Amino acid sequence: MASILSYTHAGATLVAELRNEGTGVGPGPFLLIHGIGMGRSVFTDLISHLDDAAPVVAVDLPGYGEAPPPVRVLTMERTADLLAAFLEHHIRVPVVAIGHSMGSQIVVELAARHPSLVSHVVLVGPTIDPEARSALRQIWRLARDLIDESPRVIAIGAREYMRAGPRLLTKFRAMMAHRPERAMPRVTAPTLVVRGEHDLVAPRRWCTRITELIPAAKLTEIPHHGHETMIRDAAPAVARILPFVAR
Repeated sequence: MASILSYTHAGATLVAELRNEGTGVGPGPFLLIHGIGMGRSVFTDLISHLDDAAPVVAVDLPGYGEAPPPVRVLTMERTADLLAAFLEHHIRVPVVAIGHSMGSQIVVELAARHPSLVSHVVLVGPTIDPEARSALRQIWRLARDLIDESPRVIAIGAREYMRAGPRLLTKFRAMMAHRPERAMPRVTAPTLVVRGEHDLVAPRRWCTRITELIPAAKLTEIPHHGHETMIRDAAPAVARILPFVAR
């Protein structure tokens, strides 16, 4: 059973889907933060594997999914502060913060700026690789990564990008302007970096660098997967995440 709520803070509104409220089994709650152009619906497969583990909070960030667009596109830092206000108001216990792609940048800021709200960090296909900090290189990497993706992933992505609206370019610029490597050394929570073996957006070199920047971080790779591993088939990643957060 799920409940849907919206939360507004400092002029921006997010929409959250809460599942397994009141469940005290295992770690969590799990906070799921999507990537650029996406929404919480891309986590359907992931949620199905987490449903029996703990409460799940899947979020539509402002201007994505069912959340209305803010007057101005939020920076990664402001988005993290919005999430922190939501967690303090509605969740009130530390979360396992899982961010995919751009969501990883927001989770890094959340953990660095509001450490008491985060028990564990999981960065899946983390962006932005500082050696490819240009729109053209990022789009080229993503396009190449999607060539071998399933029709299901492409269909989900197309639907969500359409829902993200005409300001998607401005949102992309906000993502590109962020420097996650500056916040990473301030992340004190245990951190798991997850990348698909064939992820071109989050290359192994960059993911290894993240484990050097975050004091308590480790890297795991999912064989035969690319950047959209959490959308196409989340089971292998969940098999790595659950033991990590249970420690």
